Amino acid sequence: MRLSRYYIPTLKEDPADAEVVSHKLLMRAGMIRKLTSGIYNYLPLGLRSINKVATIVREEMDRAGAMEVLMPMVQPADLWVETGRWDYYGKELLRLNDRNGRDYCLGPTHEEVITDLVRGEINSYKQLPVNLYQIQTKFRDEIRPRFGLMRGREFIMKDAYSFDKDEEGAEKSYFEMFEAYKKAFSRIGLRFKPVQADSGAIGGDFSHEFMVLADTGEDTIASCLSCEFGANLEKAKVAAPAGEDMTNADCPAIEEVDTPGQHTVEEVCKYLGVDPSKLVKTLLFVVDDEPVAALVRGDRELNDIKLRNLVGGNEIELADEELVKKLTNAPVGFAGPSGLDKDVPIYADHELCAATDWVAGANKGDTHVKHLSLGRDCTIEKFADLRVIEPTDPCPECGGKIEFTKGIEVGHVFKLGVKYSEKMEATFLDENGKPKPLIMGCYGIGVSRIMASAIEQNNDENGCCFPPSIAPFEVCLIALGGKDQAVTDKAEELYSSIKGLGVDAAYDDRKERPGVKFAEADLIGYPMQLVLGGKGLKNGIVEAKDRKTGEKIELPLDGFVEAFTAWRKEIWNNWGLEVK
Repeated sequence: MRLSRYYIPTLKEDPADAEVVSHKLLMRAGMIRKLTSGIYNYLPLGLRSINKVATIVREEMDRAGAMEVLMPMVQPADLWVETGRWDYYGKELLRLNDRNGRDYCLGPTHEEVITDLVRGEINSYKQLPVNLYQIQTKFRDEIRPRFGLMRGREFIMKDAYSFDKDEEGAEKSYFEMFEAYKKAFSRIGLRFKPVQADSGAIGGDFSHEFMVLADTGEDTIASCLSCEFGANLEKAKVAAPAGEDMTNADCPAIEEVDTPGQHTVEEVCKYLGVDPSKLVKTLLFVVDDEPVAALVRGDRELNDIKLRNLVGGNEIELADEELVKKLTNAPVGFAGPSGLDKDVPIYADHELCAATDWVAGANKGDTHVKHLSLGRDCTIEKFADLRVIEPTDPCPECGGKIEFTKGIEVGHVFKLGVKYSEKMEATFLDENGKPKPLIMGCYGIGVSRIMASAIEQNNDENGCCFPPSIAPFEVCLIALGGKDQAVTDKAEELYSSIKGLGVDAAYDDRKERPGVKFAEADLIGYPMQLVLGGKGLKNGIVEAKDRKTGEKIELPLDGFVEAFTAWRKEIWNNWGLEVK
């Protein structure tokens, strides 16, 4: 492609509203433009990169036996009502009406639509397994869209859905997709890690996220340095404490103490002269409109996702100040498990079993209690893993050392089971002629987010450093001939040679200063840059630059094709990629 004819509206300065590196560079490199909050136009360079991501994903889906379909973005409310998600999905679901007043939504995902499709077509075990996928635009009305393509409202996604006759088949389909994802992300050139994850609004009982490792990632991943364990903080298990259960151990009689104006853990512990590890923190939540209490040690952080899953709820939020006062007869900061409203079930982190003689709120203003025994002084519904894992915790699987890293979610695989098929009566006849619900899995990849994630992982002070597999153009040939027709003619010859090799090349034939061409080539992040000027032509060489390392070498003009082919292979190998 000749850049003199190409639309690349680059910017010299970072946009004022751009917060993360990928957003800044995608805007500056002329790859995207904002239309409105969380919604972007994909410009030619950006779309080329996204299409290359989609091609790799599509090839791996096809290789794994999935078949491509395309479903409507506009979905009727009736299907969502069938599964109960019309109300549960909340405000992220953009709802609309047609001219006849019928309810619809813009699809944030397609479980309902695909289940409706197959229930009308699949009726026998002989038709199974089936795996259908699409690459399509989704819309989720994020409460606070930010970070450009990282968390926009409209985005391009690959979503696949598997249907099996039994659990064995469903597990096989799940891990076929798991392996296909690993191959796709490896081919793209990403450094990534699959981790255990919570299923969230999609549902199901088993899922993994694929996280691109980047210091700017929103998510924190807990990984073991000794085994394969990895999980995001929402999902990461904390091993039960070793040793004796002290829940019912001897403890002095409970005693109230005045703590005037001491609301926080830090204030109470300083006032009473105790360590935060000796205080029980009582947190009040509302899960699906019902109040629950959760207990953790004072120096720990409660994991509300674990609490929600333990209770078996859908939505969870902290109780507001008014509800706290109603349940505890005290201001916020003085809640405790002893004497709490009897209609509020109490769940406690299993770490609290390892000790007794606790400090806690007294459910009375400016008052706490000492010598609290959880077995004697209150009724615990259940002890369970309820807290956020910490770097000092041992690996829950092997006991090894835990490491925290940052990551960006680019893929998610779910084992759905019969969550949707039962509610929508998507059944088949088994070998004995009996109707059974289809067993489902679903598998998503953020296609547009991958482009942004690749930049978050690969950039420097000069701009993007695209992996060659998904760069808008793999190589950029920069001609510096000016009015020197001999340089122009040779550049044209080199451009034809590169295209003849099947390499995706850009030819910067613009009448711009060399500095502008070099700066924009680095900004856009072409993995390979070739520079031909009058001096190089005279000396029979073209300068070749590796964008990732900045290393420059000279390729001979005589025998250029062979030298370029070898250099290109080396560039791909340095990315851990196999050259096409």
